[in-house]
Amino acid sequence: MPTPATPATDLAGAPAVVLRGGTVLTMDDRRTVLTDADVLVVGQRIEAVGPSLEVPEGTVEIDATGGIVMPGMVDTHRHMWQTAVRGYGADWTLTQYFVWNYLEHGKKFRPQDIYAGNLLSGLEALEAGVTTSVDWSHNLHTVDHADAAVDALEEVPGRFVFAYGNIQAGPWEWSASPEFRDFVERRMTRSDMLGFQMAFDVTGDPEFPERAAFEVARDLGVPVTTHAGVWGATNDNGIRLMHEHGFMTPETVYVHAATLSDDSYQRIAATGGHASVAAESEASCGQGYPSSWSLRRHGIPISLSMDTSVWMSADIFSAMRSTLNADRTREHHEAHAGNETVTHLAVRAADVVEWATRGGARALGLDDVTGSIEAGKKADVVLIKNDDSPVMFPVLNPYGHVVLQAQRGDVHTVLVDGRVVKHDHKLVDVDLAQARRVVEDTVTHLQDTLGAEAWAAGMSPDVVAGSAVLDNPYTYTEYADSSTHQR
Repeated sequence: MPTPATPATDLAGAPAVVLRGGTVLTMDDRRTVLTDADVLVVGQRIEAVGPSLEVPEGTVEIDATGGIVMPGMVDTHRHMWQTAVRGYGADWTLTQYFVWNYLEHGKKFRPQDIYAGNLLSGLEALEAGVTTSVDWSHNLHTVDHADAAVDALEEVPGRFVFAYGNIQAGPWEWSASPEFRDFVERRMTRSDMLGFQMAFDVTGDPEFPERAAFEVARDLGVPVTTHAGVWGATNDNGIRLMHEHGFMTPETVYVHAATLSDDSYQRIAATGGHASVAAESEASCGQGYPSSWSLRRHGIPISLSMDTSVWMSADIFSAMRSTLNADRTREHHEAHAGNETVTHLAVRAADVVEWATRGGARALGLDDVTGSIEAGKKADVVLIKNDDSPVMFPVLNPYGHVVLQAQRGDVHTVLVDGRVVKHDHKLVDVDLAQARRVVEDTVTHLQDTLGAEAWAAGMSPDVVAGSAVLDNPYTYTEYADSSTHQR
């Protein structure tokens, strides 16, 4: 018999947990939707899915009636270290982001500041129902910074992929250092709770200096994640160089992919790569028009991401909504340009839910681990249920409800690897006071280091006259390309 219980203290030691009577979006190959169904979790895995399940003695029951049970969401690109300065760059363009982080103040982040951002970002993700996050950690200008980043990830009970990068040095430099190799051997066990990628961009320099970093990744057997198709930074030349030298693989994740030609999209599709769409960021900051419409035309698998908290939160509900709206806007726009009317939409809400869950799992090579609610998979499960909200009834189209009605405040329960990490709308066994202390220390450090005037000015930084940032935002190389702006 199940043991009715809702307190988190009772959930912690339970031999099994069952979510009873919800609408279950399995996200299996058939996108099966079950109504009035149960999800039984035993240990780390989903034991069974179906109506009126029999459960082991001592199983704790969570009432999912009126709610939606779905796989945990997956964020395939998030600069978690920046969360300690949440919202600071709300009015930035991408150029201002480059100026502040690359040219001026990125080096002022200490290892403890990277730790603070990662800790807060990881907790925020779990609170929003994001059970797997890629930490696109591109300010690791010492290995001490990398150790601090991983320390934070290991303290948060989520599933993470650590993407090692360094905006302050060429990838051919930091990837060749013995300190980097030592770090990989010490910290990257590559379990399904902490995966590993290398994170760097390809500028399009015809000398292709990034080749050395790709060779390191190949030698280590790890995927590369790269910002591709970003206006003013990475373009078709980078894709062409990667392809001609044999470094485009099914494991490669192309972030944004928003300003590429058909030729580049065809190269990505032909080599089986995946894209990470950050529609809110792309729409606001200038990487290019959100790319799902173009990606779909070329059959490139899509995942979703949030980019960075200097602009956006970790809320994948927001990503689903903005991606759907951007894609549909483009569909209507293209039709209107040909004097036609769209009568049936190509992208459905179910597609976007899949991009937010299984699409992310596939991009990260974790499809056998997470991304769907099926017996045998790890139990990364989210219950959307809010009895105090008039928005949570009626649930007539559950996919549409997730994308266009629900929001992070409706996330009732979250399990990661079978562990209940959020319940009854609150994180479980989390020291938010400690997270607040380390973040406040980081903010104080940056304010003191910059000074009040520079700190205030940084919310809308100027582009220094004569700066090469519009031709090359990467300070570690002198290569420049002025093709994206008028002289």
